[in-house]
Amino acid sequence: ELPAKGTERRSAQMDYVARFSKLAQIEMKKYGIPASITLAQGILESESGNSRLASRHNNHFGIKCHSKSCPRGHCVNYADDSPKDFFRQYGTAWESFRAHSEFLNRDRYRSLHKLRPTDYKGWARGLQKAGYATGNKYAEKLIRLIEDLKLYQYDKV
Repeated sequence: ELPAKGTERRSAQMDYVARFSKLAQIEMKKYGIPASITLAQGILESESGNSRLASRHNNHFGIKCHSKSCPRGHCVNYADDSPKDFFRQYGTAWESFRAHSEFLNRDRYRSLHKLRPTDYKGWARGLQKAGYATGNKYAEKLIRLIEDLKLYQYDKV
């Protein structure tokens, strides 16, 4: 008998947390983004590291490429919001986590850095409001993941 879908998903999420929690905490110390937010976004955006974009191209956060003159191997085409969407490729998962941290330090997200690092709800709502993702339940999904998996524990370093 096959395990229930929810059980498989939960197991993949826990594996992802075990694999990347230390990295998320390192990024939090350097860039001020709650580790819980980084982990929840990674789980959500990469299907716990199992999406094609994450497993083949190490892009765990759905970071798009907006360059007009990419060097070969810089990005890859995937249909997302439009069939002409190009996403960044990374050599390692670590490079993807660092790019995510740098991305969230752009002006568009600057106001989030005024929040306490333990205010994951404020961060989640702020990411949605700033347009990180197109889904209107993005913040809700992040908060649910953080609470279900107790990811907030990684914000207390």
